[in-house]
Amino acid sequence: MKKAQIQALDRTQPLLPMRPGQVERRTHDYKRHGTTSLFAALDVKTSHVITQFHRRHRSVEFRRFLDAVEAQVPRDVDVHLILDNYGTHKTPIIWKWLAKRPRFYVHFTPTYGSWLNLVERWFSALTTRQLRRGAHRSVAQLEAAITAFIDAHHADPKPFVWTKTADEILASIGRFAQRTLDGHAAPLISRTTETGH
Repeated sequence: MKKAQIQALDRTQPLLPMRPGQVERRTHDYKRHGTTSLFAALDVKTSHVITQFHRRHRSVEFRRFLDAVEAQVPRDVDVHLILDNYGTHKTPIIWKWLAKRPRFYVHFTPTYGSWLNLVERWFSALTTRQLRRGAHRSVAQLEAAITAFIDAHHADPKPFVWTKTADEILASIGRFAQRTLDGHAAPLISRTTETGH
């Protein structure tokens, strides 16, 4: 539900573009110009994203974000929040807020299982398509780049769809667990794809 501490980074030298027989080149070092945190709620059916920027990611900011979600989701719709086990999601201020709103249901992903939340897949697309190669000389430039990505996403939203069945995913996890026990662990990759309506 949040991508915390996104850094406004500027390379110390400009990127050198690809040429025939030459890969793109970039310096390994960069200058830091501050951070922002992006809170996001993904409607898995439509791929619409509700977002909000904050400089910090405490329960106070999370509560403000929940207020924004509540304001934007029609009152007759139940809201299922799929959250990781981050401490700010479990504070008294959040529990009190949720207790007053019975249409909000909370589901926590298992520890180290945040990849199960499709908003994490959306954050990955934001990183690879907009942030990784960017140069941002201020937090305002960084937030403008993220906002441009969000606007482009909303112009042509494509919901994420699991390409494997639950049984295939569980079987893959079982094989991974067995390899881990045998000492031959390999990375486990969850697979999703963006689809049209």
